[in-house]
Amino acid sequence: MICGGIDIGGTKIEARLFSHDLATMDVRRVPTPRDSLNDFIDILAEQVRWLDARSEPGPVLPVGIALPGLIDSQTGHAFTSNLPASGHNIQTLLAERIGRKLPLMNDCQAFALSEANGGAGDEFETVVGLILGTGVGAGLAFNGNLTRRANGSALEVGHIGVPARTLVPRQIPVWPCGCGKQGCFEKYVSGNGLAALGQFRLSRPIVAEKIVASASEGDECSAAVLSEWAEIAAELLLTIQLDHDPDCIVIGGGLSRIPDLVPLLEKPFEAIRLGKMRMPAIRVARHGDSSGARGAAVMAQRAVQ
Repeated sequence: MICGGIDIGGTKIEARLFSHDLATMDVRRVPTPRDSLNDFIDILAEQVRWLDARSEPGPVLPVGIALPGLIDSQTGHAFTSNLPASGHNIQTLLAERIGRKLPLMNDCQAFALSEANGGAGDEFETVVGLILGTGVGAGLAFNGNLTRRANGSALEVGHIGVPARTLVPRQIPVWPCGCGKQGCFEKYVSGNGLAALGQFRLSRPIVAEKIVASASEGDECSAAVLSEWAEIAAELLLTIQLDHDPDCIVIGGGLSRIPDLVPLLEKPFEAIRLGKMRMPAIRVARHGDSSGARGAAVMAQRAVQ
């Protein structure tokens, strides 16, 4: 069944048309309106209409939508920091424009659903999809399906506190997080977190991409920063294992493109694992940047079956 998925981000809204076997057939990206709820819903409706126009004649095209933040399961209201639709029922407002109600889900959950179905976690029973990008978040799939979440959220692992045993021996400060708490994993293992570690250790501003590139070119100082980042990220992997005991953790987001990421993380994870617990398989996302829209499309397919 041909289907569509829309992935809403802070800077762009991406619509993808997928074939019956979930291969991308076409894609269209437009800037995300930042200031007007009406403009936001209008652009979202335009993306749905574009997908409808690009699909084959026949039944109404199944389309799913993924967005960052919470989707209240009781009120349908979305809560997200970077969109003008926060606090509003996006499904209802969009339905008024296009004449039908579309399924809506958290983007990290969409990522996990995609990678658990024909992705890097396809052969595993319990899959955590961990996004390491501008922020840090995760989704959980069991036997290829999502579980209901009371707040319509992902696994908000980015806002779990980094253990003192990780920061204190390394004399790393407890940095404040945008969520209002202190010492969240997001402040250390996101792309901005890697940059912050680099600035702390190298005593100069530096972006994550430069740290990774310099480490790949043999710069020992950058390699040491990247190694320390991996040690803190491994503590996050251990936290996920202790909470959810998944068979597989699939990593996506911009930092998933770090060369040799899997062995970089496996070594410190092995060093801190609890007793004789088997480590979960660590994989890099198979579908990359398309996984959010792809997961939304999977949800849309299932909604009409």
